[in-house]
Amino acid sequence: MTMRMLVSVRSVDEALLAARGGADFIDLKEPNEGALGGLPVATIGTVVGALRAHGISLPVSATIGDLPMHALDGILAQVDAVGACGVDYVKVGIERGPEAFAVLDALAACNWPVVPVFIADHGLDAALTAHACTLGFPGLMVDTADKQAGSLFDAVPMVELRAFLAQVRAAGRMAGVAGALRTAHVPLLQSLAPDFAGFRSAVCVGDRKAALSPERLAALAVLLHGEAVEPASA
Repeated sequence: MTMRMLVSVRSVDEALLAARGGADFIDLKEPNEGALGGLPVATIGTVVGALRAHGISLPVSATIGDLPMHALDGILAQVDAVGACGVDYVKVGIERGPEAFAVLDALAACNWPVVPVFIADHGLDAALTAHACTLGFPGLMVDTADKQAGSLFDAVPMVELRAFLAQVRAAGRMAGVAGALRTAHVPLLQSLAPDFAGFRSAVCVGDRKAALSPERLAALAVLLHGEAVEPASA
């Protein structure tokens, strides 16, 4: 199984850089606004349009922003707005708790291809994952909210991550991981073997709020894909 590289970007220039630098998925978010910080809807539409205008057909996902589970109406409204921008997947953060089950039910009934992203700073809820696996989502992800507290591997034991992937794969869905991942985590990721892994911190010079680095993108692509990628320019 080849693990695909998802790269989070916030502008047309970053999206083109990532696409030309070896990314398999383009993920639209605003790092300054939190773990799943949402870009303005107009920006999402502009980035999607620019990628397609350049003949880039890579799948594109976009986050709706960090919204609490009790704000169901707001979540659904933002899913509609982001989905209408032409993205392939709409990512929605799912915080563990009793309200999350109803949120998942509502998301499964909407008209867009939603990928729930389980926020796992305090561990994963196997019952919540199992419920999501019955609802027909195209994929499920696990991520962390506090990027300063370490990586996904600091927050969730490998045994729990393996169980999450097994649940998702048994349901025939894509399984992805993210959470302050760095190049040093590639061996752990290869051992875990998700369908895709999400990166921002690893491909920036400095923290995840800094600009993307063409050299770091190319180096990560080599590690994940096993072949050289020329450093891209926007």
